[in-house]
Amino acid sequence: MAIQPSSANRSPFDKWKDGIDAAGRSPAQWNAWDSEIRRTVDEYNRHLSSTLGYHPLDWRWIKVIIWVETGAHSPAWTRQPMQIGNPGDPGLTSLLSGKEGGDRIVPPAWKGRLTVGSARSNPADNIRTGVGYLLMRMANFRMDTVVDPDSRIEKVTVTTLNNNLWNIAKNTGTTVKNLQSLNPSITPAQLKPRMELKYQKASEQRVIFGWKIISTSLIYRLYNANGTSEYIRKLNYVMRFTGP
Repeated sequence: MAIQPSSANRSPFDKWKDGIDAAGRSPAQWNAWDSEIRRTVDEYNRHLSSTLGYHPLDWRWIKVIIWVETGAHSPAWTRQPMQIGNPGDPGLTSLLSGKEGGDRIVPPAWKGRLTVGSARSNPADNIRTGVGYLLMRMANFRMDTVVDPDSRIEKVTVTTLNNNLWNIAKNTGTTVKNLQSLNPSITPAQLKPRMELKYQKASEQRVIFGWKIISTSLIYRLYNANGTSEYIRKLNYVMRFTGP
């Protein structure tokens, strides 16, 4: 007859698994955040569906992350289930600052509503910002010209003081790429005073040009701040029950 190891001799990982197994036997607990996760992921999928190479996020990835990040036995389960916004965690400010592309990720209806304070106190907003940060890290960005959606095509006259594309772009509030796009037959060497060029208001912004393929190793590397490699073991264990 096999001798069962005492609880004192069991590893922290085995004890953690016991908690996951116990939760799995309680549907009300195990599925507690499913509806909120689904609503959040659906909103992101609608918003990002037109971006290059986007594959709809499977909501079950988020369920796996939540159960690894907190789990129903953690005090944070009812307030910060995705653990984004903890002291020392840069993820929340990275997303909401817009400097790393978060303004491209967060759906327009949530901009201004998702704040550092709401993400730390409202569990639904914690999930929304957590999913947003994960997607921001999964996106591939580059700088490109973005035309002001309300701008019209206008004309500017080349002068002796305004005689190169960089100066013209700077003085008209557009970009060199926009000038080249609207005036494809004109080269910099051909610019002469009194020549008219078309332009639109535009700026250089971070845009999405592709996406990484989500995996447990990428979640560990890009979402889990200051974590250990055991995080992947935990993700894989929870995926046995609910993963995509």
